Amino acid sequence: MPSPCRRPLSSGLAALPSQHWLPAMPSARVAPTGLLLREEEVAVPALKEARGVMGHKYSEIVFTDTVKAVQKRMGSRVPYARREGGPDTNDRLGPNEGAFIATRDSFYIASVSETGWPYVQFRGGPPGFLRVLDESTLGYADFRGNKQYITTGNVISNDHVSLFLMDYAHRERLKILGHMAVTDARDNPEIIAQLVIPDYPARVERAVLITVAAFDWNCPQHITPRFTQDELVEALAPIRQEMALLRAENGRLRRQAAGLQRKPVQRRKPPGIVK
Repeated sequence: MPSPCRRPLSSGLAALPSQHWLPAMPSARVAPTGLLLREEEVAVPALKEARGVMGHKYSEIVFTDTVKAVQKRMGSRVPYARREGGPDTNDRLGPNEGAFIATRDSFYIASVSETGWPYVQFRGGPPGFLRVLDESTLGYADFRGNKQYITTGNVISNDHVSLFLMDYAHRERLKILGHMAVTDARDNPEIIAQLVIPDYPARVERAVLITVAAFDWNCPQHITPRFTQDELVEALAPIRQEMALLRAENGRLRRQAAGLQRKPVQRRKPPGIVK
């Protein structure tokens, strides 16, 4: 059974300027709607096709015996089994992952308590606040929040975490599995120096380090495009510029028409009539 992710990119890709981690899309432009492109106007990057295949290391972790039994019952086990075995892949972050992470201004992180309940937390900050320290390590400065410390407490007894990084505008999703360690900001000034964000108005309480175990790119199925205020400003800039030019031209024509109306009309005398 073919993966539903291995298909041309569906309509709805945002007509935003390509980030440096995306292959160039010469046909990309702002559609008449102002935001979205039709499917036939979008070039399908080869990288998108490659991301539809789950990496070996990630599947090795998440495909438990129970999951494999469900896959077998639902008819998807055979194609997934073909991807298993061989050298580990998708266990070290590469340039594509690093560049993608560097442009994120938020992510979701899941942990599990000692009672077995999962907890998902939203983390936000300026773009790039989640840092790639090396090919196997992520880090971020943990800002003071509501002081519940649920994730911080969970990873004391179970350091396994799962991260979801979303780019809604381009319908991209990166999943990361890892081991999380938390240290007080006062105990590790060297690490904090690598993670702190200059001029960002938040108090850093902890340094968080995540050792990457595996990652996987998801297909764009069912991801509804959403846009930040900055993305909208950038996408709509050409339209606003064109509207300003049209308003200026409209004003000039109105002034010209008003001047013609105020100018007295001199009637010409019929030829041959002499007074």
